[in-house]
Amino acid sequence: MRKATKKQWLFFACVALLYILFIVWDGNYWLLLGIPVIFDIYISGLIPWGAWKNAKNPVARKVAEWVDAIVFALVAVYLINLFVFQNYKIPSSSLEKTLLVGDYLFVSKLSYGPRVPNTPLSFPLAQHTLPIINTKSYIEWPKWDYKRLKGFGSIKRNDIVVFNFPAGDTVALKMENPDYYYLAKKIGKETLHSGEAWYGKIIYRPVDRRENYVKRCVGMPGDNLQIINNEIYINGLQQALPEKAQFNYFVETNGELWNDKMFRMLDVRTGDFHMVGNAVLLEGIGIQRNENGLFNPVYLLPLTQEGVRKLQKGKLCRSIHLETDELLEKYPEFFGPSDDIYPYNADFGWSRDNYGPLWIPKKGTAVHLDEKNLALYSHCIVNYEGNTLQKNGKQILINGEAADSYTFKYDYYFMMGDNRHNSRDSRSWGFVPEDHVVGKPVMIWLSLDEDRGWFNGKIRWKRILSRCQ
Repeated sequence: MRKATKKQWLFFACVALLYILFIVWDGNYWLLLGIPVIFDIYISGLIPWGAWKNAKNPVARKVAEWVDAIVFALVAVYLINLFVFQNYKIPSSSLEKTLLVGDYLFVSKLSYGPRVPNTPLSFPLAQHTLPIINTKSYIEWPKWDYKRLKGFGSIKRNDIVVFNFPAGDTVALKMENPDYYYLAKKIGKETLHSGEAWYGKIIYRPVDRRENYVKRCVGMPGDNLQIINNEIYINGLQQALPEKAQFNYFVETNGELWNDKMFRMLDVRTGDFHMVGNAVLLEGIGIQRNENGLFNPVYLLPLTQEGVRKLQKGKLCRSIHLETDELLEKYPEFFGPSDDIYPYNADFGWSRDNYGPLWIPKKGTAVHLDEKNLALYSHCIVNYEGNTLQKNGKQILINGEAADSYTFKYDYYFMMGDNRHNSRDSRSWGFVPEDHVVGKPVMIWLSLDEDRGWFNGKIRWKRILSRCQ
């Protein structure tokens, strides 16, 4: 055993203290077996951890230095990404204008408490697939059960939350959007599984390897939620709209085509609007022909309430018409099918703008297992909480035993995008279980406008280092 200096003892004391504090936080006291390793690294030196530093061959020594630095960096990134924060880029417009496409976020793992990974052996910064070689970025063994360490707080209503996509447990690799369950409903499981050439291989992903989504939490565990004409009611009380919530509108101009400046004034991205030329649809909306017997240019675009007021106050358009459920049902040839409503295995007459009433499962609370509740909650019981569920005539079997009720072991949340008519959210794929929650976006560290060039306002300077709220 070598003779340790005061400096080495100080380093050992600091590292050991931090390590013990982490063990207390994690609650896994088997990790105390790592204390002798730390002691040997800093004090006893029985194992020659730094033997490579004494290599006589300068090339070998240099290679070893690089390997040592890379391994240290990867471990540091892995631990920070796992327990402190991770980077996330906004890929779609579901939260516009709150969070914009091209925003890069710091997502705090400490806000709600970091999860112990289900698949601990993985490559840092790769969610589920390694780029270029296109293989899995994780090893499925060992596989750990769900556990969340203590954080600074818990999810609150109207928090913006990053979570693993619940319907992403089963994936058709060549067609991940829409999700597997919607595809299975539309074309049937047999067709989906036999059509590998078209849909790709069907695979299963552990919770922590599913795609990351970001939405606003509008429904908490135990809430009764209902949406009536786009207004959310919780336990019978109407909820205030987020400040920057938006809906789709048909906007009839005064006769002129709009230029980029006009859309910029309304804060509408290039990919978020298009001109409507279907005369049958325009007449169905209630848009009148002009004095020449023609229709003025009409755009379908998302607008905040502030955007609507701008148009009305400035008399910048002839008329404004909200996109409604009735229009979606009446003109499916224009809007496409509007059947992506949860639950997929039943039809309660719910729609995008009129949804529920729906009770959100709460940990420790039981629900009676009738036909309606089976349609609403069987996916939670089987896919999220790991049970088997069978029907034998009128009898319901959970894990092989007769049951007329079920007690949930997780809390669940109802998530929606602020861009209410352009967001596939809990209205489409259901609840978000607590074990899927990743963290809370806290700050925008970079924001790039995909519609602009580098010398024409691509960097949104005003958004950099702003809070997510």
